[in-house]
Amino acid sequence: MPTLAEVVSGFDPHAEFVVPGEWTQGRTAYGGLTAALAVVAAQHTAGDPLPPLKSAHFLLSAPVVDTATFTARRLREGRSASSVAVETVSGGQVAAHASLIFARPRPSAIEHDHIGAPTVPAPDECPPFADADAPLRPAFVDNVEMVRAGGTVPLANDGRPRFLAWVRHRGAEGVDPTIALVALADAMPPATTAAFTEWAPVSTMNWTIHVCTDELPKPTDWMLLESSSTFTRDGYSHQAMTLWDSDLRPILQGSQTVALFA
Repeated sequence: MPTLAEVVSGFDPHAEFVVPGEWTQGRTAYGGLTAALAVVAAQHTAGDPLPPLKSAHFLLSAPVVDTATFTARRLREGRSASSVAVETVSGGQVAAHASLIFARPRPSAIEHDHIGAPTVPAPDECPPFADADAPLRPAFVDNVEMVRAGGTVPLANDGRPRFLAWVRHRGAEGVDPTIALVALADAMPPATTAAFTEWAPVSTMNWTIHVCTDELPKPTDWMLLESSSTFTRDGYSHQAMTLWDSDLRPILQGSQTVALFA
């Protein structure tokens, strides 16, 4: 089973990428991996080194199956921020499109943090997040440790659809912390699956993230991930996501639109 470190170190943005079977969810590559490799492709574009990743929007328009190519181009480079677009083609069609903003800190008198962290037990006090033998279990989750820190679980069909789990990579030593963060931040199933009564396919259509700090955790550190389905109707769900480090400092906020086939 190739680890994240092995996948990233062997990735050549200028060559065709072969999707490892161990990094799939259903018939497509794990969305977090596709997003992370888009960031790698952006980092390898010609020019001066990019500032830290600040914000990104990933449009996941079709499955990334078997092989894929990543084409990145810098759209604009300003004094503080640079914009990069990355197109991922798989199966003869555009499977994903990333719009990335890399930005260095700027002097500002305005600062606030209203992202309240939940009170949770330590990772070693938490049970596994989900049944390891659950049907439709994605292959990629073998590369991630997940333990339940609160909230509910898939198929609970009881109360607010909110997941809360400590998560960390297996085998991410030496990976760029930004790449590891993006690859980890989508590891849990969509929170709306908590309202399911039986397993059914789901598909993330887009994912927007905002990175809150340049002081990122180590690639193998525990991080606390919260995912809440805030509105679901007509076969689509919107969910809000937040990631904290082991000291409960906010690291990333995000949102997704998810298609449901239930």
